[in-house]
Amino acid sequence: MALLTNAVEKRRNELIRKLIAINHYKKDGKHLFELSLSELEHEFFKIQSKDHPHTGYGSIRWKNF
Repeated sequence: MALLTNAVEKRRNELIRKLIAINHYKKDGKHLFELSLSELEHEFFKIQSKDHPHTGYGSIRWKNF
């Protein structure tokens, strides 16, 4: 169980560092460290998809023929 907890905390810290690096410090009045891993993942994906044209829905998809 400790291994899973460490992995979750490591991922949370990684996302928090990435969000801070792009000057994103809060979500709905909450500091990043108050958010769960899934909330951080969602926030990071949302911001990333705004800034990058090839992420999310409507992005370019490769097809294998």
